[in-house]
Amino acid sequence: MNTSSTLKVLRPYDQTLIREIPMDSAEAVMAALDKAHRLFQDQSRKLAPFQRIEILERVVTLMQDRIEALTHTALDEGGKPYRDSSVEVQRAIDGVKLAAEAISQQGGEQIPMGRTAATQNRLAFTFREPIGVVVSISAFNHPLNLVVHQTVTAFAAGCPVVIKPATTTPFSCLDFVALLHEAGMPEEWCQAVVCDNDAAEQLVTDPRVGFLSFIGSSNVGWHLRSKLAPGTRCALEHGGVAPVIVDRNADYEAMLPLLIKGGFYHAGQVCVSVQKIFVHEDDREQLSEKLVALANELKVGDPASDQTDVGPLILPREVDRVESWVNEAVESGAQLLCGGKRLSDTCFQPTILLNPADTAKISTQEVFGPVVCLYTYTERDQAIEKANSLDVHFQAAIFTRDLDVAMDAVTKLNATAVMVNDHTAFRADWMPFGGRDSSGMGMGGIPYSIHEMTREKLMVIKSPAL
Repeated sequence: MNTSSTLKVLRPYDQTLIREIPMDSAEAVMAALDKAHRLFQDQSRKLAPFQRIEILERVVTLMQDRIEALTHTALDEGGKPYRDSSVEVQRAIDGVKLAAEAISQQGGEQIPMGRTAATQNRLAFTFREPIGVVVSISAFNHPLNLVVHQTVTAFAAGCPVVIKPATTTPFSCLDFVALLHEAGMPEEWCQAVVCDNDAAEQLVTDPRVGFLSFIGSSNVGWHLRSKLAPGTRCALEHGGVAPVIVDRNADYEAMLPLLIKGGFYHAGQVCVSVQKIFVHEDDREQLSEKLVALANELKVGDPASDQTDVGPLILPREVDRVESWVNEAVESGAQLLCGGKRLSDTCFQPTILLNPADTAKISTQEVFGPVVCLYTYTERDQAIEKANSLDVHFQAAIFTRDLDVAMDAVTKLNATAVMVNDHTAFRADWMPFGGRDSSGMGMGGIPYSIHEMTREKLMVIKSPAL
């Protein structure tokens, strides 16, 4: 493809250069879209379901043979510790399997006729069709697994896809797309473009795009949605503040490691990381002491080490931002229970704050860093009201041994998913996953994404024999 400039990709941990690669020009990006659109319009080049299944099955085999290489690529560019990056690669492999399985599960239904005189002698049924060209804009924090969710789903649905990876983490995407082609997928079915934001916006807003899959900041996502061409559908996945309600009879032994994992996994750079924990004021000391002890045990450092629990933030400026938010919270009255300091230009201590002001940035925005906030309450409904008070709602959690309390919280918490006795960052790739309100629209999860990338068609047959 034609290029307009180059991109230097740095390791998040030590800011050393991984590789410098060419960036695609706006003309090259639009040429990719044109190629995908011409493919979609050409009925003779469609792939039958069994052909798509065979290709994805070969992809699984190739990925299984390259687990270590895929793990180190994701780790190198994304900074997620080795243990977690290896889990991501296995999830990505499972995601391709899920997409292959879902192809044969996409179907329609019979619509009953003859219920009125005007509908006699008719047979009606629906089926699913590919929606068109899919454009996917991906994020840095799961550089392989998110790309899987945004490419093989389109292919499974019968849609050509053009994917733009995050410029901080392009290599997992480029390697995966090359692997798709190696498995026998014709190149036009999945094309990766590495481009600047202007070229990406031109791509997304083109009327030839049938569906936009966007994972990233809410400001960018909602802006792009406002500029979509008429008829272009979309799924937007943004972030939240992932509130957790701790009931008075919660099982602390089971809960504590889950809160630590949910809060500090990938240095908190997950859209459903535990950020707000609401605890009864009489239990605050017990919970805070135990959480602080576990947080202080976490090893922060080089993600390549299998001993590392918490790696770097994606960019040094994110460390600056997290540090400023923590300092602001402390200056406005929050108690710093642990952490609160940068360890380097790229790493920040796992931090726990107690009762930040409701107006502090740490209380009103997604921190996307290794910071967890405790808030005390006297009545559980008060905690739920505060948990619901922002306009971002994604996943939430309740820890309790009381079924009635669990059901009450599930009913009252404004969230797409509520975990009972598990952390907010839990996800299985076949379950529905997505934000509501300002946190996004549409639904992710392999089979749900495939469904959204298709559209329904009705066929009605009229015959006197019916």
